[in-house]
Amino acid sequence: MITINQLTQSLRCPIARAEKWVDCINAAMFQFDINTPLREAHFLAQIGHESGRLIYTHEIASGSDYEGRKDLGNTEVGDGRRFKGRGLIQVTGRTNYKSCGDALGIDFINSPELLEVPQNAALSAAWFWSIRKLNELADADNLIAITKKINGGLNGLDDRKLLLDSSKLALGI
Repeated sequence: MITINQLTQSLRCPIARAEKWVDCINAAMFQFDINTPLREAHFLAQIGHESGRLIYTHEIASGSDYEGRKDLGNTEVGDGRRFKGRGLIQVTGRTNYKSCGDALGIDFINSPELLEVPQNAALSAAWFWSIRKLNELADADNLIAITKKINGGLNGLDDRKLLLDSSKLALGI
């Protein structure tokens, strides 16, 4: 379990924001076996970057770029905007919303905004982490491979590295 101070130091965020998130993040990490300091550090670095240091639980863009993306399961008019990135790792697309909702027992298809609720935002990130087997990459301390699996490329790599270094320091690694 991470403390409020560790979360603040890891993500370089205000204490008030860390207080809002720490219990949800700890519960999500526990549920999905993100349970070593190295796994926690990598997870925190990635959710920290993807959420703008726990500010955003939805993608800033409209989601229109995802319209008609069959690879995301966006087959109905409006799916791009409806199923834009949400949660701390930005679950995106009808197919991923359905899979995540099925795994967590929450109807994200009919209520996509539920992915923005802190508990669900943290759980969805840990679920995403788990199904992509990112604990194994974290155990190998492989920031590049984790970033590619989350982002599809190396977008924000410098920030992710900065947050990983902060997280390692905060967690005594």
